[in-house]
Parts: sequence; C-alpha cells; structure tokens
Amino acid sequence: MKPNPSLSRTSFNRLAATFAALTLLVLGLPAPVEAASFPPLNKPATTLRFPGKFVWGDLFTSEPEAAAAFYCSLLGWTSAPIEQKDISYIVLSNAGHPVAGIVQRPAGAAKRPGIWIGYISVAKAKATLTAVEPAGGKQHAAVRSFPHRGMQAIFSDSEGSVVGILESSSGDSIDDEPDPGEWNWFQLYSQKPQAVADFYHRAFGYEVNPDTRAGKSDHLVLSSGGHARAGITPLPLGPDAKPGWLGCLRVKDIEATVAKAVTLGGKIVIAPRPAALGSRFAIISDPTGGDVGLIQYVDNANPADRP
Repeated sequence: MKPNPSLSRTSFNRLAATFAALTLLVLGLPAPVEAASFPPLNKPATTLRFPGKFVWGDLFTSEPEAAAAFYCSLLGWTSAPIEQKDISYIVLSNAGHPVAGIVQRPAGAAKRPGIWIGYISVAKAKATLTAVEPAGGKQHAAVRSFPHRGMQAIFSDSEGSVVGILESSSGDSIDDEPDPGEWNWFQLYSQKPQAVADFYHRAFGYEVNPDTRAGKSDHLVLSSGGHARAGITPLPLGPDAKPGWLGCLRVKDIEATVAKAVTLGGKIVIAPRPAALGSRFAIISDPTGGDVGLIQYVDNANPADRP
C-alpha cells in the first residue's frame, strides 16, 4: 500500500487550473511521429508484464528544454533528445533507466501550462482501447506503434481525466518498491469516485476497494496483481474544481527537494506535510506549469511492499 495524498479544499483549488487544462489537452497534442525510435523500458528486454501498473509519464509542454533542465537538476535525471520531423521529444532516465518523456506542444498550445500524463501498462493496447468508449471514456490519440517502445494511446476516462496506456515491447519495469527518482504513486481526484472507479474496473479490470486508511467509503484504491496501483480521492464541489490525475515521484529528502525546486524556478503548490504510512507528501509546479507530487518514505513506509 502506498501513501495516499488526499488534499484539503484549499489545495484542490490551487490545482483546479491544472485539472481544467487536462480536459483541453487533446487540442495540444502533437502530430503522430510513427518513425520515432524511443529507448525500450527494459534493456535487455524481459517478459515481465504487470497490467494496471503505471510505468511511464509524459510531460506535454511548449518549453521542453527548460523542463528537461529543471527535472535533471532537481532529481538527477539525464536527458536524451529525439528529433523527428521538427517535433521534439526528450527521454528522461533515472540511473540509466528510462522513466519519463517530454513532448513539445505545437505553437497553438504555447500559452497552456505543462501537463503530465501517466501511462498504464496493458497486455493488449488495441483491446484495451476498444473497452474505453463502452465504459464511458473517449479516445484522444489512437494506438500507435513505436520502434523499441511498443504500442501506446491516450484517452480520457468517464469524467474527462486524461491518461495513457502502454503495451511495452520490452516488458514492464520490475514490480518492486520504486527507487528515488521513479514514479511512486498516482492519484485521481474525482467528482464521483465510485462511478469513475467502475470505469477503470470495466476498462482495465482493476479491483476496487475502499482505502481503509481514510475511513471513508468514497476514498478508493485501484489494485491489480495483488498490488495497489493508484488511489481515487473525492474532489470537493466548486465552480473551478475539475477532476484529474496527479503523478507522484519518490525522493530521498522532500524538504531539500522542494527547496531546490524553488531555486530552479519551480513553485510550491502544497508544502511538505505528513501522509499515510509515515511518509511525507508535497506538490510542486515546474517552470513550465507542470504539477507533480513528491513522496518521501519515513519510518519504514510501505511495509507491505518490502521483502
């Protein structure tokens, strides 16, 4: 079980602009780049498959170089640009292992803040996408095949929150406790948690259970393969409140990371605070406007995932 970054009403309001932008993301997607050769998730390739696990994240921004410089300085990531037909894509790696990418938005979307999209591992991308619309979702980017990477697509769920799917051609990353600098958790803030949980159950086969730590029936956990994969938290009603996903990265020292983010041109959205299982949680915004969560394990957090 992972820390659950539930937020107060004030915190939700500060994220409202980001979640609202997610609903317009399809207007800012770049044209398909079929020939792009991305690095595989695993090298050498494996046969490991963990459907339901979030295995990748892409930051869509009009300032890819600035975003890459920020995250590499902040997290120790390394970057490698891929250029195809004047469309920029930057691969970000943690200790040599690819974990994320940066997609350059077209000129028409230059004024929008950066947006992170998480990708869920699936066994068959085309089959999964055919289940999205019957479950109440909407396709935004059709399944495309990328050499070495696999097949991926982007859609929105029954509430309009945007998420991706990835059928990796080299297997999924190991299903173990994430290292610092890797994706640790994804949280969906929802107007109708049970209804959107039903969507993910129908489209992905997730098990849906109450988050017992919250003590409320509308705080939910999505699980697959015996592992908790993501959480769903109620979004307080309000004129600016929009549902959306938030990806969270593990860091060694959350206070130091947040302080460094500010010196690099980022902003504090939610200051570090205690979270579940002895962890600490914060949200920062990068210089291009992309929001990301940070989690530090404290006091032997996540005991269920330790050997």
